[in-house]
Amino acid sequence: MFRSSARDGGLRQRRILVAAAALTALLIAAGLYAALAHDPSPSATQPAPQPDTVDPLPAEEDESPAGGLPALPPTDDPEAFARMAASAVFEWDTAAAVPLSEYVARLVAVADPTGESAPGLVADLSTYLPTSAAWTDLRRYSTRQWLTITSSQVPTLWSQAKAEAGPNGLLPGTVAYTIEGARHRTGDWEGEPVATEHEVAFTVFAVCRPSYPRCYLLRLSRLDEPLS
Repeated sequence: MFRSSARDGGLRQRRILVAAAALTALLIAAGLYAALAHDPSPSATQPAPQPDTVDPLPAEEDESPAGGLPALPPTDDPEAFARMAASAVFEWDTAAAVPLSEYVARLVAVADPTGESAPGLVADLSTYLPTSAAWTDLRRYSTRQWLTITSSQVPTLWSQAKAEAGPNGLLPGTVAYTIEGARHRTGDWEGEPVATEHEVAFTVFAVCRPSYPRCYLLRLSRLDEPLS
């Protein structure tokens, strides 16, 4: 994901924290940068390989990585990808013959191809998706969930975060979109249909062209704590 070395990344992060002490806005931006810059994998000490050329979108990536779920189709449109990934995070159905692990696998299949952000993304998803125990309970009520998106926009602080990262910080084409919408759930309670709706907001971080021919999912902000 990053072209600089782990040591340079640490120095860069410390400079961000110093600058953030002066301005509250930059503190927020630096915090999001640190979340992106932190490599949760202890073995990732080498710079991420950088593609020299951008090839057309590979048609074979349309194949499903999880047997019961369709794969997320490749796209090089950052906003379209952010909205698609956001919907996929919230879309699941306990009544379908699809295990919880396949919903995770579908999103991991479009994770950072270097593998550096994948562990962090899996950790992010664990806060959005039900636990295995909760999934078992929700199946008793045939619970289904999906997201209705009302807005998607680049956060105002994103340009500041990129500036603080410096020219060698983030891969070209790294983007952020804050998603706002409503989480819907339906199910059965004592033989009667029930439904709930809850407003949500979060930020999707991805990387697209010119670094890669298609967009890949990097991380998610905490639910209801988007970058503004």
